[in-house]
Amino acid sequence: MSTEANKKSNGFLLQGSILAAASIIVRVIGLVYRVPLTRIIGEDAIGYYQTAFEFYSTALLLSSYSLPLAVSKLVSARQITGRYKDNWRVLFVSLIFAFVVGAAASLGVYFGADLYGRFNHTPLVAIPLRVLAPTIFVFSIMGVIRGFFQGHGDMVPTAISQIVEQIVNAAVSIAAAVYMVKRYAGTPERDAYGAAGGTWGTFIGACAGALILIGIFFYRSGRHAEMVRSDESKEKERYSQILKILLLTVIPVVISQTVYQISAIVDVSIFHRTLQAKAFDTVTRNTWWGIYSGKYKLLTNVPVAVAAAMGTTIVPTLVAEIAKGRKDRVNGKIALTVKFNMIVAFPCAFGFMALGGPILQMLFGDTRILNTEMMQLGGSAVIFFALSTVTNGVLQGIHHMFIPVWHSFVALIIHSVTLWLLLRFTELNALALVICNILFALIVCIMNARSLRKLIGYKQEWRTSFVIPLISAAVMGAFADICYRVMYYLIQCGIPNRPGINNMVSCLVTIGLCVFVFFATLLLLGGVTEKEIEDMPKGRMLVKILRKLRLLRTQE
Repeated sequence: MSTEANKKSNGFLLQGSILAAASIIVRVIGLVYRVPLTRIIGEDAIGYYQTAFEFYSTALLLSSYSLPLAVSKLVSARQITGRYKDNWRVLFVSLIFAFVVGAAASLGVYFGADLYGRFNHTPLVAIPLRVLAPTIFVFSIMGVIRGFFQGHGDMVPTAISQIVEQIVNAAVSIAAAVYMVKRYAGTPERDAYGAAGGTWGTFIGACAGALILIGIFFYRSGRHAEMVRSDESKEKERYSQILKILLLTVIPVVISQTVYQISAIVDVSIFHRTLQAKAFDTVTRNTWWGIYSGKYKLLTNVPVAVAAAMGTTIVPTLVAEIAKGRKDRVNGKIALTVKFNMIVAFPCAFGFMALGGPILQMLFGDTRILNTEMMQLGGSAVIFFALSTVTNGVLQGIHHMFIPVWHSFVALIIHSVTLWLLLRFTELNALALVICNILFALIVCIMNARSLRKLIGYKQEWRTSFVIPLISAAVMGAFADICYRVMYYLIQCGIPNRPGINNMVSCLVTIGLCVFVFFATLLLLGGVTEKEIEDMPKGRMLVKILRKLRLLRTQE
């Protein structure tokens, strides 16, 4: 690989790593603040909170969630050919589109909150849902600006705004939840208003993130204006043509992502209706759904954030490579992205299987066996969701926008039928949700892989991308189980009758050691080469450190 190619590869990995790191920080903050939020408002209120978010998230997907990806594709295609004036036209059309669609979606959610609550037999969910409604409009505008920066290959503004947004979200959510719980204590609506306090943080956090993005945009406006002045093209793209292309890009992404979210709405509806018919009361159903959606999915979505970030980064990169006619480099970047994600996904999956219960106990103080059962059964979902998320981005990046739509639709049908059957005819109850969650992602993975092979002849390398990370993660998982038990026993001998402290210390020490065990095993088995490490951000420094630790042999 040439020096120039190395630099571009490093740039691609660096931008992806920046966004991935921000996504991890955001998810960790989300986990941390969810702990006091859950304890403040209670399990039943978390059920309202999650049920409101399912509908809100679907409306967000329909209106604006696809805008960063769509705008980044349009901007990247024009950026690579030097059509900087057309990029500003893309920005203008996209902002008008976001304003109209975002406002309509916000009003729809606000006035449709009661209907949604009656449909799911949880009428009080309308209270937190109305608080969430205006957030959709803010995210619509924010999505366009993020997409504009991402189309220029710059993930830093998105990363900064995400972190600020989540910090403000956490602080406001906790403060508002405390206020609402105290104000409505002793009333039948106490849980719903407690959930509404939590959703206030989402809205205020979104506003803070939008202000950060707007500030960065104006700060860098001089640089963008200079690029426009350098554009000597005389023909300008018509606004109507840009809108048409935007719609053709947005619609398949919206449908594909919406199917993912609809699966959650279908889940909550099937879950509540089927178990209600089996005489389970509302509190029990809400508690089970809160554990699944507010704890299991919250935790397993943390590593999937890396895949989402890399999927976002690879789209403009693939668009640029195709625009330059360098299709031979497309497969290499796909392979690199998949391998990077599997090196993250496999240890997280096995770590959740071994330590999921203790981690949830550490975070939420919840020792129920259902937590451990969900994590042991559903840890593998991390692998399949990471892979399906990345391959969805790849298919969209190579201009096959509707293929992920079809794959998600097929997976949704199979997923929904299976969930109803398991809930109706077995005693799995909440565990049926976990099984079907895995099934959905697995089906999408298989169908995406077949499409990539058929369309571009892409075949994923297996040994270092899957087999070695799997073996390394399995070794780490076994070590984690033994290490946790030994640590807990030793600490228990020194500090008896303090299970909370014992569990927390044992978890943190074990997790730290597991990181070393996994990467040491991965390197010793040859899962990552010295050349691949050098191509990563700060790669040469990493190589020197690994050589000193004798984990990397000097290449002859």
